[in-house]
Amino acid sequence: MAHIPDGVLAWPVVAVGTVVAAAALGLALRRLDDRMIPKTAILAAAFFVVSLIAVPVGPSSVHVLLAGLMALLLGPVAVLAVFVGLVLQALFFGFGGVTTLGLNTLNIAGPAILLAAVVRPLLPRLSIRGVVVAGALVGALASLSTGLLIVASLVASSSDFAVAAKIITLTYGPLAVVEGVVTASALAFIKRVRPEILASGPGLAPAPPTAEARA
Repeated sequence: MAHIPDGVLAWPVVAVGTVVAAAALGLALRRLDDRMIPKTAILAAAFFVVSLIAVPVGPSSVHVLLAGLMALLLGPVAVLAVFVGLVLQALFFGFGGVTTLGLNTLNIAGPAILLAAVVRPLLPRLSIRGVVVAGALVGALASLSTGLLIVASLVASSSDFAVAAKIITLTYGPLAVVEGVVTASALAFIKRVRPEILASGPGLAPAPPTAEARA
């Protein structure tokens, strides 16, 4: 239930999520450059597609998020990819809601971006085994953290969601394992075939050649 629909949460919870998400999106837009647009679009499309495949679990449902992978490859710009995917899902398929777009974006992208901020600068120097471990940890922990934020959003809105919150917490355990495996596998593949991708993006891209070097 990463897509919390309209009318479920208390308005103060929705308002706080919207304000924080708006600030994060503003930062992402400032960091987005021409080199990152294709990668951001591809990951947004991947997130859009995989998030449509949901498995019903009790009163909720679970699906792969790819938040850890997006954050490791895009950094703070991952919040923009998540937001675009959520907007399209809300408009075309009725997943989530319009008023909860900010909070849903924050719940999914926020933990992954914070975790990736620590791990992402290390990726170019890690071996494939190290990349696998890093990817598994970020993917799994990002998923678990998203589950906890969703539970916190529900409980902060009403104590009536206590039972549903417990079920959601349990469902995110197996999902975290899947997220860890998917993220680790994707990063290992990238490390083998296109390791320079792990060194791209703001703060990690190699400096452009000087005029003397081009000459």
